[in-house]
Amino acid sequence: MAERDAVRDLIKADVTPTVGSTDRYDITPGSTIGAVEIGSLAVQIRPKLPIQNVLFLISYVLDPKRWQSSGFDYERSDLLLEAVLPGFVHHVRRAFRPGLLQGYRTEEDALQTVRGRIRIDDQINRRYGVAPPIEVSYDDFTEDIEVNRLIKAAVRNLSQIRLRSSWARSALHSLDGALGQVSLMRYDGRRLPEITWNRLNEHYRPAVELAKLILRATTLEHHHGAIRANGFLMDMNRVFEDFVVVALREALEQSKRAFPQGDRRLRLDSARTVTLQPDISWWEGGRCQFVGDLKYRRVGEARVSHADLYQLLSYVVAADLPAGLLIYAAGEADDAVHDVVHLGRRLVVTTLDLSGGPDDILGQVRGVATRILDMRVRHRA
Repeated sequence: MAERDAVRDLIKADVTPTVGSTDRYDITPGSTIGAVEIGSLAVQIRPKLPIQNVLFLISYVLDPKRWQSSGFDYERSDLLLEAVLPGFVHHVRRAFRPGLLQGYRTEEDALQTVRGRIRIDDQINRRYGVAPPIEVSYDDFTEDIEVNRLIKAAVRNLSQIRLRSSWARSALHSLDGALGQVSLMRYDGRRLPEITWNRLNEHYRPAVELAKLILRATTLEHHHGAIRANGFLMDMNRVFEDFVVVALREALEQSKRAFPQGDRRLRLDSARTVTLQPDISWWEGGRCQFVGDLKYRRVGEARVSHADLYQLLSYVVAADLPAGLLIYAAGEADDAVHDVVHLGRRLVVTTLDLSGGPDDILGQVRGVATRILDMRVRHRA
């Protein structure tokens, strides 16, 4: 029972008793992919898309400018973690090739001699003015800095998962040894520190971005009982949204501020108490010039979900725009246009087929970007 509840909680799956059995269950996953170990139970969830396509979406978001030449070296595997891990090892090794990056970090300590600045208040409050030891603060040039801590945390999280590959286990052990002087931090994958990149640490970026992706994927939220769980899970809703926003931003040549990812809010009522947070929007001079919504699910031949159309309509009305765009991940239906009676608003529905190669997918994104530009021009006319 505990394992069943944990599966339902961790991978957001429907777990139902198998017909004719008292101790077997059928698992129907939702949008989560990857692998999880819950007690003695191991569950593998393969995506509907080819793994290589999922990895392309991830790679593009990590580095849209250089995704082709960055050499991610993902393994050809039908299991997500086993495909990602070689690329992570490759980039960490390349980052470490000149030696571990060092930087200054402020330390506070009680020493026998003066180093750096004496902390007068602490010396009086803790030592009653008596010295030594002396309460000091100093800058230490060390390997124990944020980028190395992020990589070490990712290595340790991966090491807790039972890996089939002896090469992978050995590679992670080697990386962990190289980070012996770096503190092990327990990061929350939902709130990871932002790194400021410059010419001194730029060579670390692919490794750190992959480390952050791993930390997000290995942060498991389980709220029922104390059963042990380890895993590498990704939500395809988030993968799809991240990719579409970044790819459209690149195609439109806009900044994060002008083309944010769900960071800007709209107000639906005059009292400004009903807030809405669209997936995609385009802002100029404090005004929303375009609004859209993203759905990682298929649109059927007959019609799109009414709830999805209602949601998009609320965004369009709140932004006071004549039209909005609803983008599905795939579908059998042709693009559709719904003109809303009495309101004079237009809801445009389109799809992105993610089953093709990278060039095909990015070509479709450019087509969607052209449509967004056209909608924006019509609004400003």
